[in-house]
Amino acid sequence: MKRYQLLFALLASFVALPASAQDNLFTGDTRLACEAVLCLSSGTRPSECAPSLRRYFSIDARKLSDTIKERKNFLQLCPAASQDDNMRALVNDIANGAGRCDAASLNASTMVWRGRFDDSGNRYISNRLPSHCSNYANNAYTDVPLARYVGDPERGGYWVEASRYEEAFAEYNRLLAEQDQRYGNGNGREVLR
Repeated sequence: MKRYQLLFALLASFVALPASAQDNLFTGDTRLACEAVLCLSSGTRPSECAPSLRRYFSIDARKLSDTIKERKNFLQLCPAASQDDNMRALVNDIANGAGRCDAASLNASTMVWRGRFDDSGNRYISNRLPSHCSNYANNAYTDVPLARYVGDPERGGYWVEASRYEEAFAEYNRLLAEQDQRYGNGNGREVLR
C-alpha cells in the first residue's frame, strides 16, 4: 500500500491546484522529471512514459558517478521529490538503480575474472545482487521486478528478467543435464555457454 503513496503525492501536486492555476501545470523538464519518477517507480511503463524516460536516459556523463548525479538532479526538478525523506530516498534509489539493474546490465557489471582478463574460461557472472539494485527494488515507493539469477556461478549461471525466469531455469537445467551426461554425471564441471 505504501507504494501507492508516491502516486498520490505526485497526483496531489497536479490535481490539488485551483482551477485557475491548472493552466500553469508543470511543463518542460519539471513535468518530465515528475513523470520519470512515476514511470521509474513502476515495472509497468505505458507509452506515455516514453518522453520522460528518453529525457532521463539521455543524461549520460563520462563517469558513471557524474551520470548518477546529473540524473538525480534532473529528478529533483519535480517538486514532490523533496517532499519528505521517503521521496528523497526514492529519487536517490532511482538515480542509482534505474537502467543498471536489468538482466543485461547485471550480466555485464557482475562479471568476475579469475586470473588474466584475456582468458574467457576464467570468468563467471556473480549471483550477488548489487546493493543499489536491492535498494531500488525494495524502496517503499517502487514496484519494479528484480532480475533473477539462474544457475550456479561456477557452471555458467546468469541473470534473466523476472518474467523469463521459469523458462530460463528449465533451459539451464536441461543443458546442465545434457552436459553432465556427456561428461560423466557432473564430474566435468564444464561451464555452460
